[in-house]
Amino acid sequence: MSSHRRRARQGRTRQRAVIAGAFVATIGLGVGLGVWASTSGDGDGGNASAAGSGERGRAATGTASHSAAPAPTRTYPLSQAPRTIPAVRSHTAARGPGWKPAAGKRVVVGDARLADEGRLVAGELGLAYAGQASDERAGDLRLTLNAGQGAGPESYTMTVRGGRVTISGPSDAGVFYGTRTLKQEVHGGGTAPEGVVRDQPAKPKRGFMVDIARKYYTAGWIEDRVRELGDLKYNELGLHFSDDQGFRIASDTHPEIVSRQHLTKAQVKKIVQLAAARHITVVPEIDSPGHLGAVIAAHPDLQLRNAQGTATRGAIDISKDASAEIVDDLLDEYAGLFPGADWNLGGDEYQALVVSDPEASYPQLAAAARSAYGSGGTVADLTTGWLNDRAATVRAHHRTPRAWNDGFFRGTSVQPDKDIRVGYWTGKEIGARPPGEYLSAGRKVINYNDKYLYYVLGQPNDFFYPTGRLIYEQWTPRVLRGSTAVPARYDAQILGGSFAVWGDYPNAQTQDQVAAGIRMPLRATVQKLWDARPPTLTWTQFQALAGRLG
Repeated sequence: MSSHRRRARQGRTRQRAVIAGAFVATIGLGVGLGVWASTSGDGDGGNASAAGSGERGRAATGTASHSAAPAPTRTYPLSQAPRTIPAVRSHTAARGPGWKPAAGKRVVVGDARLADEGRLVAGELGLAYAGQASDERAGDLRLTLNAGQGAGPESYTMTVRGGRVTISGPSDAGVFYGTRTLKQEVHGGGTAPEGVVRDQPAKPKRGFMVDIARKYYTAGWIEDRVRELGDLKYNELGLHFSDDQGFRIASDTHPEIVSRQHLTKAQVKKIVQLAAARHITVVPEIDSPGHLGAVIAAHPDLQLRNAQGTATRGAIDISKDASAEIVDDLLDEYAGLFPGADWNLGGDEYQALVVSDPEASYPQLAAAARSAYGSGGTVADLTTGWLNDRAATVRAHHRTPRAWNDGFFRGTSVQPDKDIRVGYWTGKEIGARPPGEYLSAGRKVINYNDKYLYYVLGQPNDFFYPTGRLIYEQWTPRVLRGSTAVPARYDAQILGGSFAVWGDYPNAQTQDQVAAGIRMPLRATVQKLWDARPPTLTWTQFQALAGRLG
C-alpha cells in the first residue's frame, strides 16, 4: 500500500473517531439536561428553545454551527393554564420554557399612554423600564395598545413565546389587567406559562364599598385596600363618608359638619390618584335625605319632625329650601375631589316613609308635596323629586347617579329619572320590591345583595359576616335578592356588583380585623364578577391558591 493511501485511510479513521466522540458527548449532555428531540412539532416555544439548546450542544461537542443536521432542542410538555384570582377566561397551551422576571430584563411600551402601567409593573417585578424602545431583546415584557381589536374595553391578550411576553389590549385598563395576571403568575418565583391568554371581565362594575362614616379608617388602610383591589382587577371603590355618626372628609363649604377624626382633602386626593393608577374609580356617597345625622347635628333647624314635634333620627326636612341648599353645596364641593363618572346619592331608609301614614305623620311634607305636584301629591312623590333634584346636581358635573333600591317607590306619580342606576341591596324594607320590577322597567342595576355581599360590623339585625365560600359556591351577579337568580334575559342590565363593609357597630372589629375578615370574600366576589360561570377549582383549591398568591 502506498504511503499516500495509508495516510488517507488514517485520516478517515480519525474522522470517524471524532464523529463518534461528538455523538457520545451529545448523548451525555442530553442525559444531563433532559430529553432531546428534533425541532419539528415543537411550535414557537420549542423553536425558541432549540436555538439555545443547539448553541449549548455545539459548545460541548465542537461541531460546526453550519452543520446540516437539525439542531437539538429540549422537549417541553404543553403548558398549563395560569392559576390566578380571578381565573383567566381562556389559555391556549404551547410548548416552551415560559418566562420569569430577572435583573436586566426590560419593560417596553408601544405607546406613551402605557407609561404608567409600564413603570408600575417594572418596579413590582424588578425590571428596567425602557419606555418606547423599538428594538427587541431576550426577556422583554412589551405592553401595546391595539385599539378596536379586543373583545371589550377591558380585555387583553398576553402572549408568552420565545422568551418574551407581550400584553396587548384596546385600552390601558385591559393592558393593566394583563400585568396583574403576569404578576400573579410569577409570584414567589413562579413562571408565566408558554402560550396565549385571552381574557376579559364578565361585568363592567366590580366594586368594594366601605362605610368610613360610622367607623373611621386611616388613609393608609384605605390605600392598602386600593392596592389589593387593583391586583384583583376590581375597578370601583365606594366611600360612604356621611352618616348619622360621622362626616369623615374635610369640607371648605361646611367645616362645621366635619367629625374630629376625618380624612384631609390631601389624603383623599392621594387615594384617588392611587386608585386611578390602578384603573379604579372612587365612587363617593353622601346619603340623603336620610342618614344625615352628622349634618343635622350642626344644623338642628333642618331636622325632620313629626306632627307631635318629635325629631326623626337622621332625616332632613325636605320641605325646607335650606335642606336642599346644604346638600347641593356638598355635592358641588366634592365633585372636584372625586373626578370619576359615578356618584351614589343614597336615598335609602328615609324615616318619613316607614310609618303607616306619612301624610298624617308629617303634614309639612304633605303640604310641600301638594304644592309641588298638585292635590294628589304624596310624601313619596316629594322624596322622589328630592332624589331627581340631587341627580340633576351631580349630572351637571357629568356624573352618573345611582341610589339604593329602597329609594325607589311603587305607585308614585313622580318617577325617578331614567338614568339613576339601582344599587339593589335588600328586600327587607317596607313595601319591598323584587328585583324584577326594576329590571322590567329597563333600569340598570348593581348587585349589593345583603345576604352575600354585606359585611356589617357587629352582625346586627340578622346580618352575619359572609364567608368567601358562601359567595364562591352560591352567588352570581344574577342573584340580586336572597339566593334566587333573576332570569337570564336581564343579565346585560346587571352591570356588576359590590362587596360592602358597613360600620353599624364600629368597635366590633379593628380595621385590621376587617381587612382579614374580608380577604377571602373579596377574592370570591371578584371571581364571580370576572367570570360568572361555575369555577373550575373547588373552594379548597381556590383557598389554597389565595394562600399561595398572598
